[in-house]
Amino acid sequence: MAYREKTAWLTLLCMVVAYGIYFPMMALRETPPTLFDILWNFGIIAGTQAVAVIIGYVVLALLAGPEGRRADERDRAIARRGASAGYYTLMAGTILVGVAMPFTEPAPRIVNSALLAIVIAETVNQVLVLLSYRRGWHG
Repeated sequence: MAYREKTAWLTLLCMVVAYGIYFPMMALRETPPTLFDILWNFGIIAGTQAVAVIIGYVVLALLAGPEGRRADERDRAIARRGASAGYYTLMAGTILVGVAMPFTEPAPRIVNSALLAIVIAETVNQVLVLLSYRRGWHG
């Protein structure tokens, strides 16, 4: 398995675990969360996820060595493909959250929806990268 594929798996796994805890925790609250609650809980979850990803990247980089970490044309093309799909997903989520929701939803729901749009966009990016490595990239 290529170094970049391993890092994509690591990132995706950490995101699924972190935000698989955060979003149900926010949705199942008895009272609507305040903006401070959202900021505090998201900060803890995102910070923990970032530490886990950084540690994982360091371990993978040490195991791969300098030659294994070097990106070739295929790696760069796969990354562009994933980033492009993630970008369009983020734009769709941003339009929904920024244009439609302010007229119908309270602020905490808008904030969590914006965070969810970011998480979904990055998930699309990572999944497309993984599929490209698994099934082969046909540019």
